Amino acid sequence: MKIAIAGGSGFVGRHIAQYFAREGHQVIILSRSEKEGYGNIEYVQWMKDGANPAPHLEGTDVMINLAGKSISTKWTEENKQEIVESRVQSTRETYKLLNQLSKKPEVFINASAIGIYGTSEQETFTEESKTTDEDFLSSTVQRWEQEASMIRDLGIRTVYARFGIVLGEGGVLQKMILPYKFYGGGPLGSGKQWMSWIHVTDIAGMIGHIIQHKEISGPVNMTAPNPAQMETFGQKLGEALNRPHWLPAPSSAIKLALGEMSILLLEGQRVLPKKAIQSGYSFIFPELERALSDIIK
Repeated sequence: MKIAIAGGSGFVGRHIAQYFAREGHQVIILSRSEKEGYGNIEYVQWMKDGANPAPHLEGTDVMINLAGKSISTKWTEENKQEIVESRVQSTRETYKLLNQLSKKPEVFINASAIGIYGTSEQETFTEESKTTDEDFLSSTVQRWEQEASMIRDLGIRTVYARFGIVLGEGGVLQKMILPYKFYGGGPLGSGKQWMSWIHVTDIAGMIGHIIQHKEISGPVNMTAPNPAQMETFGQKLGEALNRPHWLPAPSSAIKLALGEMSILLLEGQRVLPKKAIQSGYSFIFPELERALSDIIK
């Protein structure tokens, strides 16, 4: 297959690109900067003056859009605007690009996030659950999916891949490990908030599963089947690192340090991957202990 990935240079994108390259597929990464390809991975410039990626994408079977400014930055008004606009613009550019192709891809997979469900300590969310725009994160994801829905009008099967917290070598886990390395890890806030996580290997595996299963469309929760509360996650992380889990970080201190972005640590949602399970996807890392052990070793 020929697979194009916008935003393929980031933490998740690199893993997905390498996964499909190892499987023998031709991978094209759309990037703002000029880069040298390797193996069966090719870099093509886009979203820059003079860039003309369309000829390189003729014959593409799968289009994946992961492009957007990281949310792991201080949520100033300027950064919040960039977070939203980067996602909207990249999705609009993807629409324009796909509209130029004489033969459209069979499937379009647009990154999204489980933040669209809002936060709760009591509820469990599946793809059938109601969505909300009650906070910055959920409203951002709403706008992102609305833009992506236009691509359905091109006759392309469209999937909204709602990512949970992606665990792997790099990414957010690198920041979470740091206090444990210095023997300062412990509960964050109440510790009761849910963390719906997924190993980055299963992100790639689930995308491959979505491509193969043509009956899958619309929202797909990209989470492991066993979410954990933050207190449990911290304990398991300490065990995997052979470090104590003892020094609490109170909510007030986290809010003072991070401001509005503290919602990422202090609130969460229990999200289950119902579509993946019902369509027969077999998780490589369904349990937290095994996922952490694999990454940390």
